[in-house]
Amino acid sequence: MTVWSPCYDYIRASYPTPLIGNVKSSEKCNVLQKNTPHICKIEQKLLPLHYNYYNYNNYMNNNPTNPFVTGKYISGEYFCDREQETEFLIKQVQNGRNVTLIADRRIGKSGLISHVFSRQEVQKQFYTIAVDLYATNSLAEMVYAFSNEVYRCIGQQTQSWKDRFFRIISSLRIGFKLDAVTGAPAFDIGLGDITTPDMTLGQIFAFLEMADRPCVVAFDEFQQITNYTEKNIEALLRTHIQQCKKTQFIFSGSRKHLMTQMFLSPAKPFYQSTINMGLDPIPCPVYTDFAKHLFHTRNKQITNEAVGQVYDLCRGITWYMQMLLNEMFTLTSSAETCDCDTIPLALNNIVQVQEPFYQEILTNIPTKQKSLLFAIVKEGNATSITSGAFIKRHKLVSASSVQAALKALYEKDIVTNQQGAWFVYDVFFAQYLSTI
Repeated sequence: MTVWSPCYDYIRASYPTPLIGNVKSSEKCNVLQKNTPHICKIEQKLLPLHYNYYNYNNYMNNNPTNPFVTGKYISGEYFCDREQETEFLIKQVQNGRNVTLIADRRIGKSGLISHVFSRQEVQKQFYTIAVDLYATNSLAEMVYAFSNEVYRCIGQQTQSWKDRFFRIISSLRIGFKLDAVTGAPAFDIGLGDITTPDMTLGQIFAFLEMADRPCVVAFDEFQQITNYTEKNIEALLRTHIQQCKKTQFIFSGSRKHLMTQMFLSPAKPFYQSTINMGLDPIPCPVYTDFAKHLFHTRNKQITNEAVGQVYDLCRGITWYMQMLLNEMFTLTSSAETCDCDTIPLALNNIVQVQEPFYQEILTNIPTKQKSLLFAIVKEGNATSITSGAFIKRHKLVSASSVQAALKALYEKDIVTNQQGAWFVYDVFFAQYLSTI
């Protein structure tokens, strides 16, 4: 058997062993994988023969060796601050109000929703369902993702709920199968089985309304529905949602202009149908205390200056700070102190692994857009980019071509604007561009 672990550049996975049979507490299973953007393998031979994978995996998932977790929510211990936002969101849900959460990418929207859903007062009162729409391109794909999450969170609770799921959502009965080993009912449906998505969508909402306690559904990257091939999806969803009496909704999105238009434009179906909230970066002193605490829990230290530099470099965007500190933590030995000197190596390690991906992005960017992109990177925070001075300084063609290139880069989520300044949103991509 092989245990798979995601890794980037130099990943040193040093696993504590108290739960692994008779392995001495001083022993560790160390893995060093160099320059691979894929995965590293921890071979079974490194572990004792009586190793219990389930218990160990469960232990490691909830007690990560590296406390700077990225891409998932584990528990409040590894979640920084957002106390006011958490209480605000819980209050809205408990009072039956739908919420729109609009904030920049990777600043922590999904983490906040997961944190709220994990709270005991929410778990006791509601069924919670999180649906990520980022990868969906049609109503059928949305219904596919939605139905799977509803079944996972509610439909498989008991046998009676399984029966009710397929009875109410009759268009998905094709996905009702019996497990070959246990004989128990199972849900096994493919995207091609969603033949009448509008009908299935209505049945899903009907099922939620019949649950034995209220439901809270969070649609992440909700603005994606504006790209669906079908027309009037907003109106269709608004009609179903308006009829829900026991189900609350959280609409989360990172494309501010699209989300704002969807919920604040009088011409749109969702106009004034929700309470709106945003997310600002976590204050630097708060994040500094959080980072120092996590280092301390693993018998390591980090200086205030190092965390401050990480915060400034990453513009306070949570995901990038977590990723960079994850690597800095890896590079710091037990009982040692991590300082500013670790930052360049950690940054280089991350960028080096991402390089093939970044090269692919750059290859697919047309020449004029590429020229503007490098100009923005060179400036750091680029202002007045259609001015004659900017165009002359970076040897661009004209104001109209710059404007067209900027629009394309913005729509691709490569650059963004804050307070009149343009910059590359991906901190690591910007670092890569600055080196070529």
